[in-house]
Amino acid sequence: MSDKKIENFSATGTTAPVVVAPKKKKAPYPFWLGGVAASIAASITHPLDLTKVRLQASGDKSMITSLKNTVKNAGPRGLFDGISGTLMRQMSYSLCRFWAYDESKKLVVKGSNPPAWQLALAGSMAGGIAGVVGNPAEIIMVRMQGDFAKPPEKRLNYKNCFDGLFRMIREEGASSMTRGMGPNVVRAILMNASQLASYDYFKSQLLRGGYMDDGFGLHFTASFAAGTVATTVCSPADVLKSRIMNASAPGSTSTMQAIRTAIKNEGPMFMFKGWVPAWMRLQPTTILIFVTFEQLKKGVDWWRGDL
Repeated sequence: MSDKKIENFSATGTTAPVVVAPKKKKAPYPFWLGGVAASIAASITHPLDLTKVRLQASGDKSMITSLKNTVKNAGPRGLFDGISGTLMRQMSYSLCRFWAYDESKKLVVKGSNPPAWQLALAGSMAGGIAGVVGNPAEIIMVRMQGDFAKPPEKRLNYKNCFDGLFRMIREEGASSMTRGMGPNVVRAILMNASQLASYDYFKSQLLRGGYMDDGFGLHFTASFAAGTVATTVCSPADVLKSRIMNASAPGSTSTMQAIRTAIKNEGPMFMFKGWVPAWMRLQPTTILIFVTFEQLKKGVDWWRGDL
């Protein structure tokens, strides 16, 4: 028996059977779409990300001080130090997390209105995978961004992300690519469980409640909320990750040692040091990522003729 649906139609005053073809299932979007969206967003917000890393890893007292020191030491172009490392990170970590999140939802999400915990579980699974895959690029990004905050004699002076990766392996061994992987994976799990999952959750709730239509306003609102949630949840792991990855002295990579030293010198609130620049960086980045991602999906729909 055909799976086409038979309906009655009476627009002309007569009733006649009309054969309506079943709606064609939409093909999956390209797996790299999330990586491209994240790369575009990170390129725009790179100066804020740079400031956040340097504020966490240095003795600068505020975001403004850190910005001034960067411009003073390297000029305005210094605000884009390490941009190649940022792009490498986005096209490894972010590409992987968006792909893995979609795949994880197929495994754990049940029904058309999943509870928040199912989305968070899918985000956690994606974050764990992406945190491992993106760890080498994360190290290179953090080092390149933090380099000019160090005294000249201690700088690494990587030419670009590939030079940094090859030199790291050659000078420190292949095992150096796993430096800080523990806190980085924890942060990736927290980030994706909070950012990706909360965006999906807020978006679905706003749509389901009839508060907003699917469009720019919805994407902006859902991503704004997701960015605030993600910043707060991820701040402790983010601070630890930056300090450990910037470490170079023997024995300085221990997570517990980093925690003990920081609590002794700065108190427990050190884990939220840099929250404001982190929020100011993550908020526009989150908005740009999801708004760009949604527009890229529309572009794919247009190209396929699905609009």
